Amino acid sequence: MTSVQIGLAGLAGLMFLLSLRMPIGLSLIAVSFLGTSAQVGPTVAFKMLSATPFQFSAAWTLSSVPMFLLMGFICFQSGMTEGLFKLARMALARLPGGLACAGVAGAAGFAAVSGSSLATAAAMGRIAIPEMMRYRYDPGLAAGSLAAAGTIGALIPPSIILILYGIFASVPISKLFIGGLFIGILTAVIYVLIIVIRVSLNPSLAEPVRERISRAEKLSALRETAPTLLLIAIVFGGMFGGIFTATEAGGVGAFLAIVFAAVKGKLNFPTIVAALRETVTTSSALFIIAIGATLLTRFMALSGTGKFLSEMLMGVGDSRIALLLLITLIYMVLGMFLEPMGAMLLTLPVVLPVLGQADIDLIWFGVLLCKLLEIGMLTPPIGMNVFVIRSVAPSGISVGTIFRGVTWFIIGDIVLIGLIILFPEIISAPARWIGG
Repeated sequence: MTSVQIGLAGLAGLMFLLSLRMPIGLSLIAVSFLGTSAQVGPTVAFKMLSATPFQFSAAWTLSSVPMFLLMGFICFQSGMTEGLFKLARMALARLPGGLACAGVAGAAGFAAVSGSSLATAAAMGRIAIPEMMRYRYDPGLAAGSLAAAGTIGALIPPSIILILYGIFASVPISKLFIGGLFIGILTAVIYVLIIVIRVSLNPSLAEPVRERISRAEKLSALRETAPTLLLIAIVFGGMFGGIFTATEAGGVGAFLAIVFAAVKGKLNFPTIVAALRETVTTSSALFIIAIGATLLTRFMALSGTGKFLSEMLMGVGDSRIALLLLITLIYMVLGMFLEPMGAMLLTLPVVLPVLGQADIDLIWFGVLLCKLLEIGMLTPPIGMNVFVIRSVAPSGISVGTIFRGVTWFIIGDIVLIGLIILFPEIISAPARWIGG
């Protein structure tokens, strides 16, 4: 077998392992090790397997991942984020479908301390769906809006997907964050518009909320969320203002989250243990996948498979639009079967060289990619956000109901993807304006 044939056989084996539901990190490591052994012998493969994890994990930029995760888990475990939905409800409840709109806005706020789609969906779904059902909202609208809103968690900084993409693509994470922030907010606005238009056309989907909110209640909600809002303002204001880097922002955010939770009297031993446990577990899982992707990149470079596949992808022609539509289709299909991090790290060794040859801005593409990957969190058969919402929703709401509910939001996402491809300045302009 030629080197390229070995590489293609390795990729076929990887797809087989993934179809058996073998963890993607272990699949990447196993295929890379066996493929490298087949080409240059087990001695070199063992040396690569022993050196790569340390070389990858020792990267200073990676320290921001567990720090941002710790910030989010401290805020969640200490209850600092619970008032976000209440505050959004006071502002948006009078709109058609106002409680669903408040759920979307609350998810956008939670995203700024989370970085995780699943965590955002679970946290807001647990709070907002029972409230919507109390006002007799259509179950599909109630659960579907929160499943879709969860995807904002991976767009608005601190996005773990954007951090890892920035490391692999060697682009400034702060500029990725700026683009992700803008697209995350734009996504939230589109979701709110979808809810308002649907309920305006069909009022039976959501009964209006008629309640008087006193000034004291408003001030109470604002005081409850003030520490979280202040944390967001300090971390991201300092990062975008050039006071500290994206990596340093993670440490600052984690430290301030601990301080604010302590000041509110909500920091105790069980909270700290739970936050640390979640941080270590999540970071470990992400790092194993990333190490496996690094090994796969080296295997594909050694075999020439990456170059071979990149040239095939470039064969679609000179049209930038045609290339991006093909890449979009690939990620839409992958998103139906793989979780976002795995789909991204599995394909970057092939896609990045193609983007370089096509002179496509890697910062712009990183934000587009993040948006594409998050659509996969809503599409069947995997649709991880849908199943997370099912786990926190009342028992009467079925998976099928939630999948039907997210359809309208997927259509909105596809429209947004089209606009981003046709008008790249939607992402590029904010990154230049804020990032310099």
